[in-house]
Amino acid sequence: MLFARLARVSREVAATSARSRKAALLAELFRDAEAADVPIVIPCLAGRLPQGRLGVGWKVLDQQVPPATEPTLSVREVDARLTEIGGVIGAGSQAERRRLVGELLAAATEDEQRYLFGLLTGEVRQGALAAVAVEGLAGATGAPAADVRRAVMLAGSLQTVARALLAEGPSALEGFRLTVGQPVLPMLAHSASSVAETVAKLGACAVEEKLDGIRVQVHRDGGAVRLYTRTLDDITDRLPELTAAAQELNGERFILDGEVIAFDENGRPRSFQETAGRVGSRVDVATAAGQVPVSPVFFDALSVDGRDLLDLPLTDRHTELARLVPEPMRVRRTLLGGPDDLPEAERFLADTLARGHEGVVVKALDAPYSAGRRGASWLKVKPVHTLDLVILAAEWGHGRRTGKLSNLHLGARTADGSFAMLGKTFKGMTDAMLTWQTERLTELAVADNGWGVTVRPELVVEIAYDGLQRSTRYPAGVTLRFARVIRYREDKSPAQADTVESLLAAHPEVTR
Repeated sequence: MLFARLARVSREVAATSARSRKAALLAELFRDAEAADVPIVIPCLAGRLPQGRLGVGWKVLDQQVPPATEPTLSVREVDARLTEIGGVIGAGSQAERRRLVGELLAAATEDEQRYLFGLLTGEVRQGALAAVAVEGLAGATGAPAADVRRAVMLAGSLQTVARALLAEGPSALEGFRLTVGQPVLPMLAHSASSVAETVAKLGACAVEEKLDGIRVQVHRDGGAVRLYTRTLDDITDRLPELTAAAQELNGERFILDGEVIAFDENGRPRSFQETAGRVGSRVDVATAAGQVPVSPVFFDALSVDGRDLLDLPLTDRHTELARLVPEPMRVRRTLLGGPDDLPEAERFLADTLARGHEGVVVKALDAPYSAGRRGASWLKVKPVHTLDLVILAAEWGHGRRTGKLSNLHLGARTADGSFAMLGKTFKGMTDAMLTWQTERLTELAVADNGWGVTVRPELVVEIAYDGLQRSTRYPAGVTLRFARVIRYREDKSPAQADTVESLLAAHPEVTR
């Protein structure tokens, strides 16, 4: 398949908001794809490279290369060239990456160049979500969409299912089953604004603590234990204490869902960054475990003694979980009969926040486990933090945002009257907002950097964020987690923006 075809479909998907049209475009693309193209095509449609980050920054991309007049690059040739670029290390690596990127761009048409630039910078956001890709794959192969969706859930990979379907047809779906040792994509939760909203929607439900830890899926088959993250990475060797805990449980063969989290000496959760750093540590695991021990907290059972529990209601799955896992290792929860029990839900949320956790997840008692999806039967409620920050710069967007200033550089006031950058965001913006901010920031621009503009620090924007984490990348030593735009505050001057000092004071769990 020509890479130009993939670039064109990506552009067409970005240009339509109709889900049915997106699925039809992807179905047509999948019909024409070979099975070997699939592991490349699907990540690119999702806006990421199969190789992950390649170490290609603005200095490498800041080169004007005349485009090719005719498309000649295949999907697999582009993939091979990107793999070569990612493999460049050592002295002179930046110059060599620049040369290889230049050669690739020279072989690409103008449309292909735009798409490659977006992929390399992570700015492809054409809305080709996994759910739409599943529908497209079903349309291309004649397989029922529900069966494709379940196979993806069990395989943990849309690419794996797509490759099998395109090579063997719908009968290939029969080979995807829930198996101990084969991780499945976890069920996720939608956000809700309040527990009152969630209880009104779900009726009889369980309200569980939402921990700011790392999602983990635990597989045990006899004495063998494997541990997987939310993205299905195998982290067994990094968490020996979790392996030991799983081996002490009553069952011999099971799959459990939960989180690992680090607690301090007072039993309060340590910062997310400490937990994430421990889980990510691969060197001298024994020392890391001694310094930052983590504890498992389980909240669901997917398989027990060879029985697939996915389609059972939460009530039954929790019964199996309670049979295997002692209470100290299970998530704290309370059960509600319906809206009349709202005061209990409010009390539980307040208690959870007082214990240092980030909120609650409210779950319908009769809901199955919809692995790999944000099910409407799981709703999370967290307090929303907001800041008024000043825009320091903005980057040009790609895909649907080509020609628009998209990724905002956010700054807080410092004691000396300047501004310290806290991070970036491109989230929360409507099309109308993108158009307005492009015009306004262009007026405020003091430098055109190629990748975007530096602006006079005069425009204040209200930002929602989930929390802070330490970062050596930014001058204040911290960065915002999951920042997104709420609205512009033209009624406020930069002198009224929030300060670094007040931000740090509001998050002692990060700064202590």
